[in-house]
Amino acid sequence: MLAVACGCAQGAAGDTLAQVKTRGTLRCGVSEGIAGFSIKDAAGRWIGLDADFCRAVAAAVLGDPEKVEFRPLKASERFPALSVGVIDLLARNTTWTMSREVLINIRFPGVLFYDAQGFMVGANSGVKTAAGLGGATICVVKGTTHVEQLIDYFDGRGDKIQPLVIDSEIGAADALFAGKCRAFTSDVSQLAAVRLRAPGGPQAFTILPERISKEPLGPAVRPGNDAWFLTVRWVLFALMAAEEFRITRANVEATMTETHSAPMRRFLQYQKQYARALGVRPDWMVRVIKATGNYGEMYERNLGGESALKLERGLNQPWTQGGLMYAPPLR
Repeated sequence: MLAVACGCAQGAAGDTLAQVKTRGTLRCGVSEGIAGFSIKDAAGRWIGLDADFCRAVAAAVLGDPEKVEFRPLKASERFPALSVGVIDLLARNTTWTMSREVLINIRFPGVLFYDAQGFMVGANSGVKTAAGLGGATICVVKGTTHVEQLIDYFDGRGDKIQPLVIDSEIGAADALFAGKCRAFTSDVSQLAAVRLRAPGGPQAFTILPERISKEPLGPAVRPGNDAWFLTVRWVLFALMAAEEFRITRANVEATMTETHSAPMRRFLQYQKQYARALGVRPDWMVRVIKATGNYGEMYERNLGGESALKLERGLNQPWTQGGLMYAPPLR
């Protein structure tokens, strides 16, 4: 999701892992409020898949998942905030693209959620497919890849549309609800999230069937920090591997001491060496899973059947179940 919105600097100097440990707090960049990913609940606590991932990293590095300072950011603010060191980790519905790694110069340790760009319209609009949007005004968020992909999609069809570029997801959704545009285009997960607060209820708006892009969403870090990059990457992979090996919040302590799984026995054989090399706590994996559960538990709680969104897992299933979620071997 997000275009080259800045010619960012090389990045804040210093060892991010060491800085986080010294400070005793992880500064994590999140959205201003996207249900299922990063949003405050009624008690003011940040919840969602991205928020949980921030806590998982804090658990691995600091031993406490609550040692996170959440920094809400607009899409257009996120890369500058990461580049100059306002945040240590960006976990904000951000698509991994070549331009972001090569031109903006940030690094993606992996994919947390596979998504795609789609369209949402009023249920009574009469529009059933994207073909019905030719000539329409379409709301889209500033600083995202969605702007260019929207134009490219309709140019490729020989249609002209009028993008209404708005500074935030909340603003774009409100513009759709107010009738200022005929459709809102964004990641399908975000469309499902904003539909929850639609006037008249979610049934008043429809997500069209077309998917016009690939949106592999993942955490991002500054370049030149190999230790930090590897820590974030292997926390992500640990969440995926735990689901594959059926390690859950409830059984992680027993499994890590009494496991009969050959892959886990190999991991346990080297876990202290891994922890030393990464610069994390020896019991980092136990703390991560106890903090958030495995990837599947995180998904179901925030996006799946236990959530208001109830999104099908699709590509976010483990590779053993036909999805793309795949951790390299823990050996």
